[in-house]
Amino acid sequence: MRTMTRGFLAGALLLTAPLAPAAEPIRRPSKEYTIEQFLATTAISGASFSADAKKLLFSSNATGIVNVYAVPTAGGAPSALTKSGSNTTVAVSYFPADDRFLYTRDQGGNELNHLYVQTLSGEEKDLTPGEKLKAIFARWTRDGSAFYVGSNERDPRFFDLYRYDTKTYARTMAYQDDTGYDFGAISDDGKWLAFQKINTTADSDIYLWNAAAKAMTPISKHEGIASYEPAAFDPDSKWLYYLTNDGSEFDRVRRYELSTGRSQDVEKADWDIAWTFFSRNGKYRLSAVNQDGRSVLKIYDGRTGAPVALPPFPSGEISAVRVSRDEAKLAFQLDGDRGPNNLYVYDFDGKAPVRLTDTMSKDIDPEDLVEAQVVRFKSFDGMEVPNIFYKPWQAGPQAKVPALVWVHGGPGGQTRRQYSASIQYLVNHGYAILGINNRGSSGYGKSFYTADDHKHGREPLWDCIEGMKYLQGLPYVDPNKVGIIGGSYGGYMVLAALAF
Repeated sequence: MRTMTRGFLAGALLLTAPLAPAAEPIRRPSKEYTIEQFLATTAISGASFSADAKKLLFSSNATGIVNVYAVPTAGGAPSALTKSGSNTTVAVSYFPADDRFLYTRDQGGNELNHLYVQTLSGEEKDLTPGEKLKAIFARWTRDGSAFYVGSNERDPRFFDLYRYDTKTYARTMAYQDDTGYDFGAISDDGKWLAFQKINTTADSDIYLWNAAAKAMTPISKHEGIASYEPAAFDPDSKWLYYLTNDGSEFDRVRRYELSTGRSQDVEKADWDIAWTFFSRNGKYRLSAVNQDGRSVLKIYDGRTGAPVALPPFPSGEISAVRVSRDEAKLAFQLDGDRGPNNLYVYDFDGKAPVRLTDTMSKDIDPEDLVEAQVVRFKSFDGMEVPNIFYKPWQAGPQAKVPALVWVHGGPGGQTRRQYSASIQYLVNHGYAILGINNRGSSGYGKSFYTADDHKHGREPLWDCIEGMKYLQGLPYVDPNKVGIIGGSYGGYMVLAALAF
């Protein structure tokens, strides 16, 4: 009986006790940040596995100057491997069998990058000494015994290709360039080099160099406008994989058989495939699809072509994708709407990628920032124009906000779904931003890309005007406070809007 009474009394006390006030949701943004706080994020780039796959090499401006860093793939704090206080030093690659690494550096911002190696003793060696030259790392051989470097030291107009011995750094010329074509890929057996010849902004060809015959052969004969770009040779040096939109709107992956000259489709998408490459031994072939302003990673079995199942990856723009030499791990950088580039690693036998860096300014709460969305409107002639749109937290029918049409560079660039300190600063301060991809932007098919040819200041500008009208029609935008902003080609469009 006492037990029942105590239970009843306790229940009565609970019923009569005053209810705790419900916590009010945090109003966003919780605060407005300065542009200095937005720009205080750390910029990183690149990714390269160490020989044992226990570290990743990358570049960071954590000290204000870009230097080379390494971070454990198991997690932990990055450590600086170079400590330049004045010249930008950019990570290239670990060596295949030890902890030596390659990096580039110019002199005082002159963009004349040399290629350096840091030895196991910590000494620096310039692999491309000389005055007024620029060097570009090309690739390693699969066995790691050599690597290729492009240099314009012989003739500033052209980049010759040199093969360096991994142990001694002795070099030999692998190809002397007297045509000015863009280097694309080299087969692992060293017998074939692929180049791209750019004819116009929308038309290009592939030329194949036979090292034994010392002969250059075009392999992309076509009619009309078409883009051809070499991507990679397979590890067995039997096929050249390349990208083309010949006969279609979007770039797809095809491959060219070196022994017969026949070509066949490998991979298609309803968007442009931006790149494709093989892991070291060909276990995987990786591609990126430019899907509505964001790169989507695709991985296939390198032999059968079957898709490889992946767990859900964090939402964002994926870049700097690398596979470890043992083909057990994947590294990439991910750039989100509400946060800058971070480095991730994924074990192919694991459950989810692991983030290794934290580049956002500690002053900023990412929840105060805005997730972008893709919106479209019909332009003056019915053409559909895609956009990346940011709606500020402050906006509402009773709180109309100013807005800006944001025009990318180019003209053939693309506003993409990735972090922008400038855009998020403006949105944080109550501006709606319409990142317009007016006709002439890349990523939406060949016809859309070429629709601005010889029409700058006209149809593309008229798209921007329609973008202004789109913003004016939104119930939370002040129709009398819509402007236009941009740099480079975007700056031209601002001037054209003011003038025309």
